[in-house]
Amino acid sequence: MTSRRQLLKSAVLGGGAGVVAATALGSLGPEAAFGAAAPDVEPGAPDPDFAEGRIRSIKDNTLLVLGSNMVFHNIRVVDGTSLWKLGPTSFDQARPGDGLYARGVRMPDGVLAAESVWLNIVNIKGHVSNITSEKIHLDHKGQEVLCHRVAGKSIAVYSDAPPSADLSLLRVGQHVQILGAWRPDTNEVDIATVFSPH
Repeated sequence: MTSRRQLLKSAVLGGGAGVVAATALGSLGPEAAFGAAAPDVEPGAPDPDFAEGRIRSIKDNTLLVLGSNMVFHNIRVVDGTSLWKLGPTSFDQARPGDGLYARGVRMPDGVLAAESVWLNIVNIKGHVSNITSEKIHLDHKGQEVLCHRVAGKSIAVYSDAPPSADLSLLRVGQHVQILGAWRPDTNEVDIATVFSPH
């Protein structure tokens, strides 16, 4: 069986293999953005098949990204790349200034051929300090984060219950975890999922 990496590398290098949608080869959901490094990476060493940072520019199908460690990354998006921005999205939704995490295959020229790109993804924990029908005010380590409910997208997972679009069970003072999309250069997040232990 051909692995996702083999397919992606073949597509980028022009090996003639058809590119299969990345999601057909396994989950690239937002939870994967915060997964462990590749198993062959030494503990504490940077993962060569991972990049993070903010998009500085976009040219054709390549993102120029400045990492938080001040290292530039060229990230190539191909037909099989899975993109997420509050849900599955297309490449034309990427913007300069967006933050990202990307995982893929490092090519001989140093370009990261992306298997998956998560745009503006955040995973934050905190306490609900206020709640309205449209927003959750989250106290995250002493700083307020405004978390916006997005109709048709935002869901809550209460304990072991199935996901629900009903956020009305959330309460002030409650500890929650929010997976969402950051609004660049603000303290605001669009909610994908609120995880609540109650």
